[in-house]
Amino acid sequence: MADATLFRTCPDTGLPVHLPAQRLIKANAVAGVLALALGGLQGLMVALTRWPDLQLLPAEAFYTMLTGHGLNVLLFWIIFFEVAILYFASAILLKSRLAAPNLAWVGFVLMAVGALTTNYAVFQGDSSVMFTSYVPMRASPLFYLGIILFAVGALIGCFIFFATLVIAKDEKTYEGSIPLVTFGALTAAIIAVFTIASGAIILIPTLLWSLDLIPEIDPLLYKVIWWAMGHSSQQINVSAHVAVWYCIAAMVLGAKPLSEKVSRMAFLMYILFLQIASAHHLLVEPGISSNWKIFNTSYALYLAVVGSMIHGLSVPGAVEAAQRRRGFTRGAFEWLRKAPWGNPAFAGMFTSLVYFGFLGGISGVVMGAEQLNLIMHNTLYVPGHFHATVVAGTTLAFMAITYLVVPLIWRREIMFPTLAKWQPYIFGLGAAGISLFMMGAGTLGVSRRHWDINFTDAALSFSYPDTAFLMMALNGLSGLLAAIGGVMFVVIVVSSILFGKKRGDDAAETNPVIGVGGGQAVASYGSEGTLKLPGTMILVGVFFIAFFLYYWVNWKYLSEVWPLS
Repeated sequence: MADATLFRTCPDTGLPVHLPAQRLIKANAVAGVLALALGGLQGLMVALTRWPDLQLLPAEAFYTMLTGHGLNVLLFWIIFFEVAILYFASAILLKSRLAAPNLAWVGFVLMAVGALTTNYAVFQGDSSVMFTSYVPMRASPLFYLGIILFAVGALIGCFIFFATLVIAKDEKTYEGSIPLVTFGALTAAIIAVFTIASGAIILIPTLLWSLDLIPEIDPLLYKVIWWAMGHSSQQINVSAHVAVWYCIAAMVLGAKPLSEKVSRMAFLMYILFLQIASAHHLLVEPGISSNWKIFNTSYALYLAVVGSMIHGLSVPGAVEAAQRRRGFTRGAFEWLRKAPWGNPAFAGMFTSLVYFGFLGGISGVVMGAEQLNLIMHNTLYVPGHFHATVVAGTTLAFMAITYLVVPLIWRREIMFPTLAKWQPYIFGLGAAGISLFMMGAGTLGVSRRHWDINFTDAALSFSYPDTAFLMMALNGLSGLLAAIGGVMFVVIVVSSILFGKKRGDDAAETNPVIGVGGGQAVASYGSEGTLKLPGTMILVGVFFIAFFLYYWVNWKYLSEVWPLS
């Protein structure tokens, strides 16, 4: 049984907080924010270099920064934060002790050492192989070793999470089924095990190859298995940030999912089908059969997309139902107009949902169609898409929940509250701009990995349309805006942790950070039970119209590439 002296009761949520779990949540969250700060700075330098009129960095430095940017924001920041979410969703929401805290610290140290080792290898200048690190490009052995150490540490975090679920069940710390947020975290952890195993299968031999202990790595084999890790890591992100959406809606508004069973089924569809979406990186590879490509871009893709569409209906539907319960019942959209848009947690959550659905979701389906993939593969459209999913979607959602984590876990008030109100909008708008203008440039054929759109000093001259140069300039401006939003976030969070006013036991009444019933809603099983949601139905209709129009436009582009008469 748990030692009662190792717990405190949160005055805001009423939930018991396991103190060893709290310390691990803090450590992982801080490490993640530090990685975000470094990766964000590197991303700004990449964006300003791709801006033709500025071209900030020379070629060699550009590829060094691009490699570090991908690793720090796509791998280190997000996975550190996701481990913190796993510990929160298990120990805190299930009112349980965390399994093996000492082993969890070992995992954290491995992750930290791995992240530092890989960054050291990148900054040395001999590992500028970019995030995908395709062979036969060869990085320093420290590059691969660091990623492997980080992955092992993250895997330990996943197993600690699984063990905590077992302890909570055995010690009966909760009743009935686990909460939906915990179920979403369980989905992320299961996908993470598959993802990390795929990385080990290919990165361990690649490490041996970099040490000249084995003669070669087959490039196609590397690419196929690497994307089982590289793209599946995004499926961890999707599962985690969808769980965060449900968490914030519950804590701020007391919102419950429209149907627990349907939302859980949608998470299950992620486990069964979403990893297969990595196929869109492989659709032009000649060594992969057409049957495999067709299956992955039809049945498997459709089933994965249905899961996200369910969440895209359920989360705003839960918000609408909760708002109508609070009396905002006039017309179709009073609930949306009167939502707490000044609360950075809610604002970040809802804008994350919109950007992820309209930009990331629609572009992902388009890119997942084998024929359409041919006109955008290996162009800037690809990073444009995953900036919509990973930055405007996942990162913005994680920023949003941080505005709850700091008061609830650190017991500190958020400093600079006016800045905090604006931060999600500024960062989100910048991230959305990066995504849109990269996809626009990619549609015009701008290369994904080339540092100089002008092709200066090239043996054969080439010029993109003038609109492409406009797109890259707007991408640079968007990068500046996102960087401002990112700096605001780091300053607000670090200042609040170090200097924020301590929250006393009466803070839940004098300055509440969660809504009435939020603690109970997020930590229990239960459905909303209503489908009278006219506003949500209209929003879903707008989404499907946008989906159809954009899908049709891309087929029109394809018809112009291959004119038929």
